[in-house]
Amino acid sequence: MSLPTPATPEAVFTYAAPRLKFGPGAVSEIGHDVAGLGARSALVVTDARLAATGHPERVAEALRSAGLRAEVHDSAAVEPSDASLAAAVERAKGAAPFDAVVAVGGGSSIDTAKAVSLLLTNPGELMDYVNAPVGGGRAPEQPALPLVAVPTTTGTGAESTTVCVLDVLAAKVKTGISHERLRPVLAVVDPELTATQPPGVTASAGMDILCHALESWTARPYTSYEHKTPEQRVPYCGSNPISDLYAEKAMRLLAGAFRGAVAGEERARTDMALAATFAGMGFGNAGVHVPHANAYPVAGRVHDLGSAFRPDGYDVEEAMIPHGMAVASTAPAAFAMTFAADPQRHLTAAAWLDPQGLDADVPEPERLSAVLRRLMRDIGQPSGLAEIGYGEADVDGIVSGTMQQQRLLATAPRVVTEEDLAGVVRASMHHW
Repeated sequence: MSLPTPATPEAVFTYAAPRLKFGPGAVSEIGHDVAGLGARSALVVTDARLAATGHPERVAEALRSAGLRAEVHDSAAVEPSDASLAAAVERAKGAAPFDAVVAVGGGSSIDTAKAVSLLLTNPGELMDYVNAPVGGGRAPEQPALPLVAVPTTTGTGAESTTVCVLDVLAAKVKTGISHERLRPVLAVVDPELTATQPPGVTASAGMDILCHALESWTARPYTSYEHKTPEQRVPYCGSNPISDLYAEKAMRLLAGAFRGAVAGEERARTDMALAATFAGMGFGNAGVHVPHANAYPVAGRVHDLGSAFRPDGYDVEEAMIPHGMAVASTAPAAFAMTFAADPQRHLTAAAWLDPQGLDADVPEPERLSAVLRRLMRDIGQPSGLAEIGYGEADVDGIVSGTMQQQRLLATAPRVVTEEDLAGVVRASMHHW
C-alpha cells in the first residue's frame, strides 16, 4: 500500500551527530576529551562482563589522570529491561553527584548510560519517558548529563543516536526512549577495543550495522511527510541527502569487510567499526523501519518460548536473541515486501552489497533478499525464526508487538498492515 500524498510536502530535513574521535588508541585520550567538556567528575557505566576485561577501569584511570573523579558502575545488563535500567538509575542516584557520564561497552551499556544521564537530571520515572503507547512518551524538561560513548562492539550505532532501547518486561515487548537530549556529545570509537569480540557477536552486531544502513537508505523520503512546524520535528526525519551518503558508505565497507571481520581479520574489524559509525550517523537521522520494528517482539517474546536456543558468542544461561540477530531474522522478507515502494533503491543496495554479482540472476524483487540470505548463511546466523523456536502459533503475537512500534513503522517506505507483517513473519520461519 503506497504512502498518502501530503497536502503540503515537507521541504526541510534535519541532521545531527555527536562529535567523533575515531582510530586505534583513541580511547587513551578520553581524559583530555571529558575534561574539555568542563566536567570534574564522571560515572563510567559498563556491564559486569566487560568490567572483568579491565577496559572500563582503564578508562576511569585515564579520567583520573586528567584530574577528574571517576567511578565505575557495572550496572548495565545484556539487552536492558525497564527493571535493569531502573536499578542502574537508582544506583547512580545513590552515589556522589556526577557531572558527566561515560559509557564503555556495547549498545546495552550505552543505552543504560543514556537512561542514567536522563534521569539524573529530569524528574519522574523511567516509564514516563518510554515511547507511547507502551510508556508515557514524556519529553525531557532538562538537558541530560553530557554523555561520552566508547563502543566496544561494532554494530549498535548507539554512540550516534537519540534512542535508548529496552525490554518492557510486563508488556513482553522491546521499545525505547527517543529524544535528541539522549544523543551522546562525543563518540570515541577505538577499533582496538573490538579485538576480543567473539565471532558470533561480530556477526550479530554486524547485521545490525547492515540493517541500519539498509533501512535508512530505503526509508520513506523526508519529502513524503506532511510539512511540520519546528516543535513537531523528530530526530527520525526520513531518508535525506546526508543520511544517504552515510548509508551508502557503510554498505560499501560492509561488502568488503563483513565476512573477514567475523573471521577475525584486523583490517576488516577496523572497517566494520567505521561502517558502524557511518550507519549510525545515517539511521540516527533518517530512521529505521520494518526489520527493527519486528525485532522488538522477536527478541522480547523469546523468554516465553521454552526455547533451547543460545546464540554463539554470548555467555547466557537462558534463551536470548541478540538485537542484531533479531533484526536480521525478518530482514530478507521485509525488504521483499518493501521492494515495490522503490525498486531502484533496493536494487542499488543489492549491487553495493554484492559487487561480484553473485545474485545478479535472481529476479529483481527478491535480489536484495537473496544477497542478505547468502550473507547470513556465510556468517552463521540462524536459518530462520523456526531455528530460534518460533512457529505458526507465534505469528499473531509477533505481529501485535510490531504494530506497537508505530514510531518505526512510520518510517517505512509504504503503509504496513498487519497482513503484510504476518506475511513477513511466516516467510521468515525458514530462510534456507
